[in-house]
Amino acid sequence: MTKAPRRWAIAAATVSALLVLAGCAGGNSGTTSGSGGGAAGSTVAFLMPDLASTRYEQQDSPLFKARMKQLCSDCKVIYQNAAGDPAKQQQQADSVITQGAKVIVISAVDTTAAAAIVRKAQSQKIKVVTYDRPIVKTAADFYVSFDNEGIGKLIAQSLVDKLQADGASGGVLQINGSPTDDAAQLIKKGVSSVVDPSEFKVLAEYDTPAWDPQKAQDWASGQVTQFGPQIAGVVAANDGTASGAIAAFKAGNVDPVPPVTGNDAEVAAIQRIVSGSQYNTISKPIKIVAGAAAEVTWALLQGKKPKQTDTLFNTPSQLFTPKVVTKDNVKEIIFDGGIYTAAKVCTGEYAAGCAALGVQ
Repeated sequence: MTKAPRRWAIAAATVSALLVLAGCAGGNSGTTSGSGGGAAGSTVAFLMPDLASTRYEQQDSPLFKARMKQLCSDCKVIYQNAAGDPAKQQQQADSVITQGAKVIVISAVDTTAAAAIVRKAQSQKIKVVTYDRPIVKTAADFYVSFDNEGIGKLIAQSLVDKLQADGASGGVLQINGSPTDDAAQLIKKGVSSVVDPSEFKVLAEYDTPAWDPQKAQDWASGQVTQFGPQIAGVVAANDGTASGAIAAFKAGNVDPVPPVTGNDAEVAAIQRIVSGSQYNTISKPIKIVAGAAAEVTWALLQGKKPKQTDTLFNTPSQLFTPKVVTKDNVKEIIFDGGIYTAAKVCTGEYAAGCAALGVQ
């Protein structure tokens, strides 16, 4: 099994311990609406950035709503998705402000443009929690996310370890996330810190507009034509861009597809890992992070100071460390861990791959 460096294993274990403690603390502070005073019955907004990644619709939103329901049974959650459009997200923010939202939780389409949303909300005494993607230009009231730079390091180190173990030669393609997303820039920084000093030269690099899988595929197709067998692997910043890269190799009749990284542990990515076309992904503790965002929101509604573990971009923060998933540990992390069931993943052509891994 390919493993990340020992320092990352230690870091993950340490953060896991902190999460247990934070969960206990969150349980103690997770007062129901009966004791929330003026916070009971409040309106909060959950504004997500795009549909290119399925996680926001399938995981983040329902998990945030569920935890808010536990904390404040009569609070109203307004969910909106900007579908990758910064102007639309600005309109959505204006709308929820008009509807009386007291806290806005936002994962920005364009983290620079979204600074205006933060300023407008705060000028009207509305608290802003940045979620997943930091807003660097203006400090929010709180930031809840994964360690995005750490994610970049984890997926890149996993790939480098794999290529070294296989005795591979050549270079890698680096497919980054959106150039308007500060979280993508953190992932990119983490990737570069591992790949640049390695023996695997970056043959070409691309910042994917709006994290669009089709744009990633179109770019990767050109690189497959240009570099061919020189491509030893691909560091893709999320599962959507990974899917684009893999499609480009298959369209170019490259068999086998070289190792491709990912991030988000989407169902389709787990299917690709099971079948062998994607090398890794990142399993994020989305239930924990969405729940933490709800707990931060509830604390702010009550005028309390949320639990802080870090400070990032002058914003009090909670950052969580995810896990690398490969075929070697997909059963343990994804299936035994209860993230997905075999019935959801092991359909049709993927049934045989699941069976070979003991997933039933």
